[in-house]
Amino acid sequence: MSTTTDSATDSALETRHQLLGATRPYQEPSMRRSLLELLTSLVPYFALLVTMWLLADISPWLALVLAPPAAGFFVRSFILFHDATHGSLFSSRWLNDAVGAVIGAITLTPFRAWRSSHARHHATAGDLDRRGHGDFPTMTVEEYRSSSRWNRIVYRFFRHPLVFLLLGTANFLIMSRLWTRQTGPRERRSIILTNIAVVGLTAGGILLLGLPKYLLIQLSVYAIASAGGLWLFYVQHQYEGVYWARSSKWDFVAAAIDGSSYYKLPRLLQFFSGNIGFHHIHHLNPRVPNYYLERCHGQHPDFAKVKVLTLWESLKSLPLRLFDEESGRMVGFRHLRAASAAGT
Repeated sequence: MSTTTDSATDSALETRHQLLGATRPYQEPSMRRSLLELLTSLVPYFALLVTMWLLADISPWLALVLAPPAAGFFVRSFILFHDATHGSLFSSRWLNDAVGAVIGAITLTPFRAWRSSHARHHATAGDLDRRGHGDFPTMTVEEYRSSSRWNRIVYRFFRHPLVFLLLGTANFLIMSRLWTRQTGPRERRSIILTNIAVVGLTAGGILLLGLPKYLLIQLSVYAIASAGGLWLFYVQHQYEGVYWARSSKWDFVAAAIDGSSYYKLPRLLQFFSGNIGFHHIHHLNPRVPNYYLERCHGQHPDFAKVKVLTLWESLKSLPLRLFDEESGRMVGFRHLRAASAAGT
């Protein structure tokens, strides 16, 4: 009986690993399509910034009306930066690096430094023993129960949705400007050069627009864009049934397919988010360009079996703050109260 079960498990794992091969026909980028993606992201973004500038002379409120769509194109531009870090925007590494560095300056993110940290996220996503690389702080139920009262309070505070969206935005803006002793020389150089570019762009914007107008436009757009980006990143790895495993049992394909959701967004939001909702495909093969993710998803029947989150259903993930290793699912703090009341 055990042999039969083990064979079935091995067969299922083999089938899952074949999915990686199913993505490979889509990992070759198209120069024409990548250039089109750049045009439909950066040109509208700057056009909206200029329009906001002109409207601000009439009324600041009129300018703020355009902040959400400008933020949408900011996010879309960041997805192209993200593709460049994976080498999936262009076939040429040099072109990926050059375009990625330019978009990084526009989106305030050092290219090489972010590429390095994001690669660690892909290599450790869903691994309980290697948490802390580009993921949201996630305790297990047992870890939370054994923590001090102070650590519980701090954890509850930082896991609150409003806190991680607001402070996460500020943290990302500040921490991406800094480096530590562990930061490699290339990554450090990337941070320094990006900081210089950001200072130059900021100074030019202030000289051109004036400080009040510049802050009105830049901060409103960045705040909306970064909050939206953080939400996308959060919800695609934090939902009931998400995959987490100890290193000894961790599997890359399982982490990609079961640890990354298919966030089924309305078409407009899918456009602005650069198809990153097909996150299971992206984690399975990050070399697939964003514009091929949807097509790849539709080409294999097993991809239809992944966890699907709609915009409404994704809100249900907000109360989930802890991973329960016994049940293998994310739970909320109410789970602890219910378990205590039941005497377990």
